[in-house]
Amino acid sequence: MNLKEKLSGVFVPAITPFKDEELLFDRLEENIKKFNSTDITGYLVLGSNGENKSLTVDEKMKVLETFVKNRAGKVIMAGTGCESTRETISLSREAAKTGADFVSVLTPSYFAKQIKDEILIDYYTEIADSVEVPVLIYNAPGFAGGVKISPKAVGKLAAHPNIVGMKDSSTDGIMGFLAATRDAQDFHIIAGSANFFLTGLMCGASGGILSLANAFPKICCELYESFISGQTDKAIDLHFKVFKLNSMVSGSGGVSAVKAAATLAGYFGGEPRKPLKPLTDSQLGDMRKYLEKEGFIK
Repeated sequence: MNLKEKLSGVFVPAITPFKDEELLFDRLEENIKKFNSTDITGYLVLGSNGENKSLTVDEKMKVLETFVKNRAGKVIMAGTGCESTRETISLSREAAKTGADFVSVLTPSYFAKQIKDEILIDYYTEIADSVEVPVLIYNAPGFAGGVKISPKAVGKLAAHPNIVGMKDSSTDGIMGFLAATRDAQDFHIIAGSANFFLTGLMCGASGGILSLANAFPKICCELYESFISGQTDKAIDLHFKVFKLNSMVSGSGGVSAVKAAATLAGYFGGEPRKPLKPLTDSQLGDMRKYLEKEGFIK
């Protein structure tokens, strides 16, 4: 696959299954093998849905190794963003050695008041200069203490030969990023939410990294295929189904809800790692009723 093909389509920001705080690698392998039978392009490993910040470095590498071992030709992005440039470079190099195709780097946020565009431009530039695999910017203010990177800064970074795209999970930014990088060569914007997946595609996004795909990859892939094949009316109909479904799943409890939905859909979601808590019985019951009513599960 060329670069554009590798960054097009639907990607699963894969969950990490736990039971009693322990990571279940056998269940993770089962999930991967099931996902591999679908039309997804690949995975974002060690992202927010993978509970990156709840894993030790050793656990992160073992999770990534599990995906690489079972990849079956799928593209693998690895979340390697840390608070310091030095640590991010170190983890990114390890991810590259392990077999990741791309590293996805979340904006640092601990010193949020000081993290402005000038710092972020230097941060991403130094990382891209120092690692062998291509770098993806990850803009997710909800997971980064409100830190945002501006479209103007992304436009500048898009000129770097080893910064090849970004995942945007902000609620108000994707159109600005698409406009700022419209003339960039080999730079690809990937929608970070099913809520604006189709609108992003219509305006030039190459694909979507969708939490919903942890439970329902088929409908996400069907939406993408409908769009690229020119079946616009079908894509719009699917968009509204996906939008409503995503609101019920991701909107009802974050990663805990995504894990619950994955389990109901036949994958192994497992528990979130503490301090997060699983859905209550009431929440789980409401989700099950909705999914059964809409025909997503039996």
